[in-house]
Amino acid sequence: AMFLTAPIAGNLMKVLDPRVMMGIGFTGFAIGTWMVTGLTHDWDYWELFVPQILRGVSLMICMVPINNIALGMLPPMMIKNASGLFNLTRNLGGAVGLAVIGTVLTNRQDFHYARLSESINGARPIVDETVSQMSRAFSSLGHMAETASLQTISNIVTREVFVMSFADTFFLPTWLFLALVIALVFVEKPQAAVSGGH
Repeated sequence: AMFLTAPIAGNLMKVLDPRVMMGIGFTGFAIGTWMVTGLTHDWDYWELFVPQILRGVSLMICMVPINNIALGMLPPMMIKNASGLFNLTRNLGGAVGLAVIGTVLTNRQDFHYARLSESINGARPIVDETVSQMSRAFSSLGHMAETASLQTISNIVTREVFVMSFADTFFLPTWLFLALVIALVFVEKPQAAVSGGH
């Protein structure tokens, strides 16, 4: 999606204010991440396809004008050094962002596992009934049938914990990109004299 959108983004730069393009890109990316916050374990390829394409297209639409605005206010003699600093900052920001997302994902896994573990105990009739049904299904294992049933339930809980954690984690970039849309109010338009593809 990013590859195919690159020439479109380049042409849009000629007719649109870069801030408008960034607004479109940020909004599209936020919508793409918001669509995945309802993730469940039975989503298939096509349910993930549309938000993934939307995020790819949106990212390219906002990435081209970001470069232009970041370097477009500078005199030509400063662009070379500024470009290196810009790339360093972008890479550093990506590393920090991944670390934050990883931390949020781990914390949400702990949270959901604790909550689901609280609700799955032998005191609840539905849990006892489910274990009994699974034990009958695993009756060929003999005395290991109940253990196999409990392991199956544990695997289901672990799967749901991962799915819910990923869904929760998509809230973070959703709100971040919406905040970036608001922040565009404070961004100045780059000078038209600075053109080219940095």
